[in-house]
This record gives sequence, C-alpha cells and structure tokens, in this order.
Amino acid sequence: MKVIILAGGFGTRLSEETAVIPKPMIDLGNRPLLWHIMKIFSSYGFNDFLIAMGYKSEAIKQYFLQLPNLESDLRINLGTGEISKLTDFSENWKIDLVHTGHDTMTGGRLKRLRNKIDGPTFITYGDGLSNIDLKKLLAFHKSHGKLATVTTIRPPQRFGVLELDNNKVTRFNEKIDCQESWINGGFFVVEPEALDYIESDQTTWELEPCNNLARDGQLMAYKHDGYWQCVDTLHELRELRNAWNSNKAPWKVWD
Repeated sequence: MKVIILAGGFGTRLSEETAVIPKPMIDLGNRPLLWHIMKIFSSYGFNDFLIAMGYKSEAIKQYFLQLPNLESDLRINLGTGEISKLTDFSENWKIDLVHTGHDTMTGGRLKRLRNKIDGPTFITYGDGLSNIDLKKLLAFHKSHGKLATVTTIRPPQRFGVLELDNNKVTRFNEKIDCQESWINGGFFVVEPEALDYIESDQTTWELEPCNNLARDGQLMAYKHDGYWQCVDTLHELRELRNAWNSNKAPWKVWD
C-alpha cells in the first residue's frame, strides 16, 4: 500500500529553518522530520512511499541518495577510492521522489500522482507527528466503503474545524477558531477516485476537493484521541526536540 507524503511547501512560518531546506528536512534528533514520519508508517509495515516534492527538492533527493551509506558501516580504501558496505541499510523502504512543481498547491501535487496509485492510499503532510494506529485507520476506511477518510483530532484553537454527523464529515473548514471541535489531523486514506475531485495545480486539497467529497457523502472521519503535533512554529519545534532528546517522544511507535 502506497503512502503519499506532501513535502513540497515553502514552510514560510518557519523561515528561520526553511530558508535553505524544505520543512520536512528540518532536523529533529539528527534526522529530518520526514524520516520520523516515514518511521511511523514503516513501523506498521507500510514501506512504499511517494514523496511529493517542490520547494528545494534537491535537499530531499540528496538525503535519500546518501542515507544508505550514512546508516551503514563502511570500509573505505583511500588509496583506490573503493567503498564497500560492512552492514546493510536496515529500512526496507521503496521511495519515489517526484517533483510536483515549485508553486503547486496540495491538491495539485496529489493530482500529479493520480496515475501512480491503484488502490487505497495513505496521504499525510511532511510536518505532522502522531502515535496514530495506522492499521485501525485503514480498517475503518475499508469498513465504510466511501472514497476518503480523514483523521480528526481535538485541536488547539488556532486550527480550523470539521463539522461531523456521527463519523460522517458534513463540512470541511480550515483555519476557523472554535473550541471543542474536531480538526483535520493530516492522516488520510483515499481511494484513487477521490483525487478526481481535484481540478488543477492551483487546487488546495483541504478546500474544494474535501468539501465536495463531504457534500457527496464520501468523506468519513476517524477520531484519534492520542498524541498529535504539527510543526508550524519554533516553539513547537523546540518542544519536539526536547521530547526526543529526553527519550519521551510520544510519536516514537517503533523500537
């Protein structure tokens, strides 16, 4: 099963970190944020990744080209320049690194990957961490037979809200302050046909497509009551770094 990670945005709210690297490459415990997200999925056996790149995509490509060597023991013969691995890279990851446009919106990036998926597919952002049970999320998606499932969480007030009727999403609102509501937690499961709701590169996935899926009764909500945190501010990044460095990272669901 494929996992799409949206990793092409500018990350302007973290410009102190993203002036030279894309947001998913921000360091968290000597590894990029993107690595942590991929580890969450791989811990549940999902190892087939589509990385939708845009802004400073070369940094992501360089990291993954170097990763097997960085993670392995090496023997280097300085006289001949020969390099051989003494250990194998531990992750069984298949990664498609796809440049989906420098200025493309989230929906447009997904639309460009439409022909690469042929069944249920995870979608997530390159800046959100959670201890979500992905197998339960997938089982919920398969149980209702609709085109899309969004994970919902209880938010800080600064996020938008989702209007729910039991587990059916009736309206998808972004960036509206509201207490005691559910918000988009960024972990989706979609059928390929859900991406047909996207019109163009300039379509934002969280606006027209999700609202139209909700209008058609094709968007369901999986309620997650556990840990979730996105990385939008330096304060949030410091909190995550402190949690990781003190071995108290709630999103670390792997051994």
